[in-house]
Amino acid sequence: AEPPEGGWGWVVMLAAMWCNGAVFGIQNSCGVLFVSMLQLFGGGDEDDKQLTFKTAWVGSLSMGMVFFCSPIVSIFTDLFGCRKVAVIGAAVGFAGLLSSSFVSTIEPLYFTYGILFACGCSFAYQPSLVILGQYFKQRLGLVNGIVTAGSSLFTVSLPFLLRVLIDSVGLYNTLRVLCILMFILFLAGFTYKPLVSNAKDKEGGKKGKFRFPPEKKICNFSVFKVLSYRIWAFGIPAALFGYFVPYVHLMNHVKDRFGDSVPEEVLLLCLGITSGVGRLIFGRVADYIPGAKKVYLQVASFFFIGLMSMMIPLCHVFGGLIAVCLFMGLFDGCFICIMAPIAFELVGAQDVSQAIGFLLGFMSIPMTVGPPIAGLLRDHLGTYDVAFYLAGVPPLIGGAILCVIPWVHERQKLKERAKPVDGETTEKMLENENTLVLDTTEKPIKEMESGV
Repeated sequence: AEPPEGGWGWVVMLAAMWCNGAVFGIQNSCGVLFVSMLQLFGGGDEDDKQLTFKTAWVGSLSMGMVFFCSPIVSIFTDLFGCRKVAVIGAAVGFAGLLSSSFVSTIEPLYFTYGILFACGCSFAYQPSLVILGQYFKQRLGLVNGIVTAGSSLFTVSLPFLLRVLIDSVGLYNTLRVLCILMFILFLAGFTYKPLVSNAKDKEGGKKGKFRFPPEKKICNFSVFKVLSYRIWAFGIPAALFGYFVPYVHLMNHVKDRFGDSVPEEVLLLCLGITSGVGRLIFGRVADYIPGAKKVYLQVASFFFIGLMSMMIPLCHVFGGLIAVCLFMGLFDGCFICIMAPIAFELVGAQDVSQAIGFLLGFMSIPMTVGPPIAGLLRDHLGTYDVAFYLAGVPPLIGGAILCVIPWVHERQKLKERAKPVDGETTEKMLENENTLVLDTTEKPIKEMESGV
């Protein structure tokens, strides 16, 4: 059936917007929670030289697990539908966040916040993207822009709210207040009324027993046969080893360099605002760039993200950091908003869901490892300068790898076009041979008939 292009779909859009905002608003604001965790669990203990390293694992593990679960979430969404997966995911996230507010040491947060809460966020997040395609087709670009803007809106406002809450009621009660966002997300999942039957209905019928579809239908590994996708799926993670470092450590870096004299939350405000602007601008620009050449936008975004990361230690004035964060947010929005269009170009609409799921799963590894390594360097060197310099190197390398994708993709398309042409030529030759044979056999028969 054709998508209704509205109606109940507008309610679904608002629910998906809240999902993007709640999930990534909390994840992107982890820098504020990170500073509070250092103060709470450090307790002024100067002997713990690895405190920054151990605390950084909480936020980086959480963001990494959101992406690591993506391939699994895509399978569950195909099997059980968007509504069930989103509701259960939000419930698990709520339980993880609530249990995080009762811990007394940093280690339990690895499980409650880094794994349980993050897995719940992942299971709630991905169905919010899939369900939109059931309600919108012609307006899907506009709707996706509004939904992803929810992430920027929460990223802009949440750091200030968190700072006020932490100063007034402490870290534990702040986490309990954030549980309200997850509870609303739990209710929002019920709005995902399915318009397309899932695998359970297809395989077993409404009254029949549920039967799992064949393995090939569950896990679609055929996307890896596409060389340009393989390069893309390797180049993006290679670029992301330093991507999440500023989100985790920038707040603490500002506190180390400027003390309490500057409002460090303004930097997350700048990142959030320009990220939202970048998604709207570059998403529209990508519509005018043909085929796989859209990858060049990601190349440019990685180049500028890496350059801005290297410039953070060079900023000895707070205004310089603001300018750096404005540019970094702008190109962060560029990188994110064109992932789906590029995936469509490389593998086609039929395989795009699991292609994105596999990519997000690969992205989880560098996004998890990068911030703890930066924290380890800070613990040993006493400063973040080297960590930010090194964080800028992987985006430059990953961008260089992505440069070859348009050329490779064009060669693949030429080969695919050549195959049917060769087949048609062969068929025409066979047809010509058949007609010649028929002509040579028919002529003697006609001559005999005329003679008779």
